[in-house]
Amino acid sequence: MSKMKALVMTAKQHMEIEDRDVPTPKDDEVLVETAYAGICGTDHALYNGLPGSADATPPIVLGHENSGVVSAVGKNVKDFKKGDRVVVDPNIYCDKCFYCHTGRYELCENLSAVGVTRDGGLEDYFTAPEKVVYHIPDELSLQTACSMEPLSCAVHTMKITENITPYQHALIIGDGYMAKLFAQLLRIYGIQNIDMTGRHDDNLAWEKKELNLNKVINTTKEKITDKYDMVIECVGKPETQEQAVEATNPGAQVMMFGVGAPGQTFNMNTYEIFKKQLTIKGSMINPHSFEDSIALLSDGSVKVKPFQNNILTLEQVPGVLAGTDKVQGKSIVKVNGDLK
Repeated sequence: MSKMKALVMTAKQHMEIEDRDVPTPKDDEVLVETAYAGICGTDHALYNGLPGSADATPPIVLGHENSGVVSAVGKNVKDFKKGDRVVVDPNIYCDKCFYCHTGRYELCENLSAVGVTRDGGLEDYFTAPEKVVYHIPDELSLQTACSMEPLSCAVHTMKITENITPYQHALIIGDGYMAKLFAQLLRIYGIQNIDMTGRHDDNLAWEKKELNLNKVINTTKEKITDKYDMVIECVGKPETQEQAVEATNPGAQVMMFGVGAPGQTFNMNTYEIFKKQLTIKGSMINPHSFEDSIALLSDGSVKVKPFQNNILTLEQVPGVLAGTDKVQGKSIVKVNGDLK
């Protein structure tokens, strides 16, 4: 049996490179040779023993933002063949629970996920059910395509907003990778007047130009003084969540996208929520958002390569997740690279 290299989280805050057998796909599965795998905040949480969309129990191979090429297929797989270029939606719904039956798949009671509850893309090969594998067009690079999953989460957020119109004024709290995706999506979905907060003048100046923002606000130096019709919170800290609710016009929507720690709370003025008739909504994972995301990346409507700041090897991942190797911006792992 062929061997492969895998980065295995063997315990909380501990990862090891292992030589493993290449997995054999089950009858309804696809075997994917990993090209690139993105690293995100969920991976940092899982590394530190916190939950993502589900709990990750070691030993496990992380990596839920993946692109690659089909290496083999199970006997019941009809729509994929060896050599197909693909991305994988990591989230696998049970299709049996109350929430799946009522069309709210993101709330599935039995959710499993590639790179969370089953081995993911931080290894040379991984398997996934055919139903969560998607073809990508030839013009879309595998490096770009590994950001399909985070984009799909942002697309889901946009899908569950209400009554977006061009006259509205939007604020994105935070200027990380997801914030940069939202800046592009808000304009695509109709809002043209977009502001963003951050903590570093140089970064904000570059983002203002690159993302065609109306205004940027360094919250270490100034307060948010304008009021907004749409606020997307991308940090997940109590102070930024409070800022998000406070920075609203009457009738505004606040999308809580940033993931807070379990048990975390923040203060709200409940009378203001009543008086302004605010909508405050969470956004969980990405059901039925991959097709739109493939379209947006394929035609260049959303750009991700300028914001993929760090190209890592598997060996560099533990230091980045542990915080001993300081990197800024989005990191992606070149597992096998630009496969043919």
